[in-house]
Amino acid sequence: MAKIRVSYEYSEAEDKSIRLGLFLIVCGIVSLFILGFCWLNPTLQSMQSKPANCTVVSVRRVDEMFECVFTCGADCKGTSLYPCLQIFVNNSESNSVALLHYNEQQLVLNPKCSYVPPCERDNQRNKDNVLRWQDYWTEEVSSQSFTCFFNQQRRPDDVLWKRTHDETVLLHCVLWPLVSLLLGTLIVLLTICARSLAIRAEAIQKRKFS
Repeated sequence: MAKIRVSYEYSEAEDKSIRLGLFLIVCGIVSLFILGFCWLNPTLQSMQSKPANCTVVSVRRVDEMFECVFTCGADCKGTSLYPCLQIFVNNSESNSVALLHYNEQQLVLNPKCSYVPPCERDNQRNKDNVLRWQDYWTEEVSSQSFTCFFNQQRRPDDVLWKRTHDETVLLHCVLWPLVSLLLGTLIVLLTICARSLAIRAEAIQKRKFS
C-alpha cells in the first residue's frame, strides 16, 4: 500500500506541474494580446515621432476658456475652467511653425492648447498653473533651442515636448509575457521528460527482475 501511495502522489505532482505550465502559457499568450492592444500599439505610434530641435516663436493666451473635470472624493466630481495657452515653435525637421503640446495625452485631450493643467475646483488655481507654465516658456526657455518630437504623417502641425511612451514600455510589453510563456513551456517539457525517464527506468527495473 505504501508503494502505491507514493506512486500516486508522484503522479499527482506531475499533473499539477503540467497544469501550472499550461496556466503560465495561457497567461503569457493572453497578456501578450492585452498588453499589445493597450500599450504596444500606442508605444509604437509614439516611437514614430522623430526628435527635432525647436525654438519658441510666440507664447499667447487666447480668450477662450475650456472645461476640465475635477474629483473631490469617491462620488464627488465637478467641472471648472482653465485658460488656453498656445506655444508656437519653429520645428527644425519641417522648418515650419507648429503648436507645441506637453505630451500625446494632452494633445488628444485638447488639441487647441499647449498645456492642460491638473484640474482644480477653483478656476483661479487653474489659471495660476497656466500662468506659471507661460512664465516658464517666456522667461526661462525663451529663444533657447530644446528637443521636441515631431510626426510628419500623423500631425504635421503639432509637436510634442515629451513622449508618453518609450522603449522601456515596449520592453515590458514583450518581455514579461514571453517570460511567462517560456517558463510555462519549460515546466511542461521538463515534467514530460521526467515522466518519460521514470517510465523507462521502471521498465528496465522490471526486465532485470523478470
